[in-house]
Formats: sequence, structure tokens, C-alpha cells
Amino acid sequence: MQAAILEKEGLIIKEVPKPSPGPGQALVRITTSGVCHSDLHMIKGDWPRLVPALPIPIGHEGVGIVAETGPGAEAFVNVGDRVILGLGGMGGAYWCGACEYCLSGRTRLCKSAKPLLGTYAEYIAVWAKALVKLPGQVGDQEVSLACGGLTAYSAVKKLVRFGLTPGKTVALIGAAGGLGHYAVQIAMVFGYTVVGVDVGREKIEFIQHLGADAALDVSNAADRVKEKYDGVDAAIVFTPKTAGFELGLKLLKRGGIFIGVGMPSADEKPLAIHPLTLLSKDPLIMSSAVGTVQDMRELVQLAARGKVKTHVSRNVCLSEVNTILEELDQGKFTGRAIIDDLTH
Repeated sequence: MQAAILEKEGLIIKEVPKPSPGPGQALVRITTSGVCHSDLHMIKGDWPRLVPALPIPIGHEGVGIVAETGPGAEAFVNVGDRVILGLGGMGGAYWCGACEYCLSGRTRLCKSAKPLLGTYAEYIAVWAKALVKLPGQVGDQEVSLACGGLTAYSAVKKLVRFGLTPGKTVALIGAAGGLGHYAVQIAMVFGYTVVGVDVGREKIEFIQHLGADAALDVSNAADRVKEKYDGVDAAIVFTPKTAGFELGLKLLKRGGIFIGVGMPSADEKPLAIHPLTLLSKDPLIMSSAVGTVQDMRELVQLAARGKVKTHVSRNVCLSEVNTILEELDQGKFTGRAIIDDLTH
């Protein structure tokens, strides 16, 4: 079968053996794969401590059909089921289910967690517990719900968990991007007043099209937020730049909630906050990454009801993946890119 493999020379499309499902696994024929910014970071070597030794398969967002089941997998899926997979890549292939993190719903932190990699391919063997069945109303173009949508959903859901009630103002930094455009829609479903922040006229117009209550350019976001809202109740940062984290903290009113989502490269400058600023603003600061299988089920239901939709800017075949990753790196499109032909 055809697959994209990251080797020392770069990302190479090559013929590799078709996998077989092991105990508890399902073999999924991938019909559509999502192109995630995390894939780009891995290929560029931005996260040297997080990436397994090369060579490795690439891709962690996928929609497909269950083609075969290994022993025990039939308790969760059947041959012919249409499923979505991914669950955030680094925690989506296995978790123990019995440790303190798994039992408290934080499976990504499980010491036994294994990364899910390899959706830029015709087939992938996946732990069946990580699969979520898709209703007919959710098309293949929604493939990036598998990580981008799930990550945005999990971050916004944390606002509810920490007491932010509907009607409160939430700033989303990087609102026109692959994760941010989901967050705009999800935050509106949750009843928040949504302030989308990004760079450039095209992205601001895109945020407006999504229905955000305000769409601001980073160049004047701080002044506009202070003038209109006197600070926001929460800020979620989806950009992988330290400057975006700094802006998110700056926009917060006293006692606000800050959630960092975007994963900067290792060579980005550290985030600095003076202790006096921390003490005077008294923010709740946390990170958020990917989500759980239950989060995915909830998100799929929102998508089935038409409440959350993926904005697909690019459709490519597998052989074009390096080109689309270059465009992603250069910020040439809003929303997501998908690979809907994995055979060539």
C-alpha cells in the first residue's frame, strides 16, 4: 500500500506492507486523512523530544471503513463500520484505563499512552477503543474533527468545567486557523460572546463569516478589547507563537481564564509573566490538548446536527502532501486541508 513515511531525507511517499490488526485492534481503510499543523511540526523537527526515532509514519486524523478486526475488537466495532480516528495523535493509540489519569478522564497523561501515527496511508491498524462510529450526516470532509475539532472542543469545554457561564466574553487567538475556526463555532454553541483574533483582512473576514461577535486583527486587538469589553473573561490561544500567548494574557480581565493550546516549536522564546502582573490579575492559567473518546462522541453529535462544520480550503491526493504542508507552513489558507485520495 501507499503511505507517507518521515525519514531523515524528509517525508517520502512509498510502498509499504499492509498492516494486520493485533489483539484489540481494527484495520481501517482510510478514505480521507486530515492535514494537521502537528504533522508539520514533526516533519520540521520542531519537537525533538516528542517525536519517536525515524523512520515513522505520518498523519493522525482519519475517517475510514473497518476492514478487519483483531481478537477482542468486535466488542467495539464491526467490519463495515464507518469510523473516525485520531484522538490527538500522541495519546490516541493506547492508554491503560486503570491509572489515576485514565480514571479521571485525562488519558493523554497515562504513562502507557502511545501515539497514533500513520493516517497518510491506505490502511492503518488502530486500537478499537479509540474509534468512534460516524452517522451518515457527518461526511468525510469532517475528518479533521479527529484532532483539530476535538482539541478545540476540549479547550472550550474546560471553560464550562471552571465555571464560565454562557454570555461571558471569550477571546480566541488564531481564530481563523485549523483549530480556531472550530473553536469559534463551538464557543457560540456554548453561548459565549466570541471575539476572534487573527492576522490580515482575509482571515478577519473569515472569522466574521463564521459568525463571531467580533473579529479583530492582532494589530489593534488589545485596544479594541479594552475599549469595548474592558477585558475578556477568558482567552484561548491556538497559535503556536509565544506572541499569541502574550496577547491572550494581555486581553484578560482580572480573574479571567487563560488556556494555552497551540504548541510552539522548541526554539520559540519562553513565555514571561512578571509575578506582580500574575498577582494583580489573578488569572486561572492552564493548558489543553486533544480530548477523550467521550469528547469525540459529543463533538460528532454536534457535527451531525450541523452545529460544527469543517472549512476545507484544500483537497489533495497523497502525492501532493509535501506541497500542501508547505502552504500550511506559509499560512496560505484558512481552515483545513484534507487528503481525499490515498492511492496516489
